[in-house]
Amino acid sequence: MYAGLIPFIGVKKMSDLLKLGVLISGNGSNMQSIIDHIENGSLKAVIKIVISNNPEAYGISRAKKHNIPFIVLKSNDFKNKEDFDVKLIKSLKDNGVELVILAGFMRIISPTFLKAFPQKILNIHPALLPSFPGLHGQRQAVEYGVKVSGCTVHFVDEGVDTGPIIIQSAVPVLDDDTEETLAARILKEEHKIYPRAIQLFADGKLSVKGRKVFIKN
Repeated sequence: MYAGLIPFIGVKKMSDLLKLGVLISGNGSNMQSIIDHIENGSLKAVIKIVISNNPEAYGISRAKKHNIPFIVLKSNDFKNKEDFDVKLIKSLKDNGVELVILAGFMRIISPTFLKAFPQKILNIHPALLPSFPGLHGQRQAVEYGVKVSGCTVHFVDEGVDTGPIIIQSAVPVLDDDTEETLAARILKEEHKIYPRAIQLFADGKLSVKGRKVFIKN
């Protein structure tokens, strides 16, 4: 999928507001960081729709507070994954979404979804990929005994946390760290680098060749 050099990607004009669709399943703290950066003017984007597959997600309350449209798509309401994805894709496209943001969306992204938004889906992972992909990256780091962990923003592909890396931030692992204490420090960095990566996309400064993401200027 990423074999050749692609043009720098993003919105057409620097003045355009990048239209985001944010997918959540839980607390939505990264979504809140994105909202905060939009509201303080450091991120030139607008969240057009928030979609949750969990009706109890606290992130829904965050969307309500900021008057952001949201919908809930419960997996059990659909016969199969394909029907769910068809509705998800339609909801995003109906709202003119240009970039899909995974913010704690606890669902595997299907090839159908990837084809609908090629190189237009971002995710953040609480580890320095390719180390510790999948669930509980912070716990994996503590149990393995690494001295440095962190977080990674990457394009989404068909693998689990395997897409080309846009930005990473390192966080030291302390001798007395638990999964919870390390996760709290990593989360602070997540809130910094995710909006930054989105702005790079909005500015058309990202290109991909093979596994490498190049940042213009």
